Amino acid sequence: MNISQLCIRRPAMTVLLSCAVVLLGIYAYLRIPVAALPSYNTPVINVSARLAGASPDTMASSVALPLEKQFSTIPGLFTISSVNTQGNSSITLEFDSNRDIDAAAVDVQAALLRAQRQLPAELT
Repeated sequence: MNISQLCIRRPAMTVLLSCAVVLLGIYAYLRIPVAALPSYNTPVINVSARLAGASPDTMASSVALPLEKQFSTIPGLFTISSVNTQGNSSITLEFDSNRDIDAAAVDVQAALLRAQRQLPAELT
């Protein structure tokens, strides 16, 4: 006997079985733990530089590139991304999740000091 013959012969059983499956689904849905926003903290440091009147290409070659080279030597660095606009450069450094942000900030400050002689003098 296959399942379709059983369901046709016993409609009350089919209805009760369907109701049980629906109730179990609703119960399981209500018991699922869901957070509105997942808890995920990534240590991120953003470095901004301004050079009045510089084009985005100039900002990329004379500011962002030397800084990125120095930042790439920092241990625990996961991602470096930069955005260069007219007179502004913004570099975002994302570290591994187990990296202490205070120690990373000290390393970033040291990298900025090492890169200072390669950067334009009027850079802020």
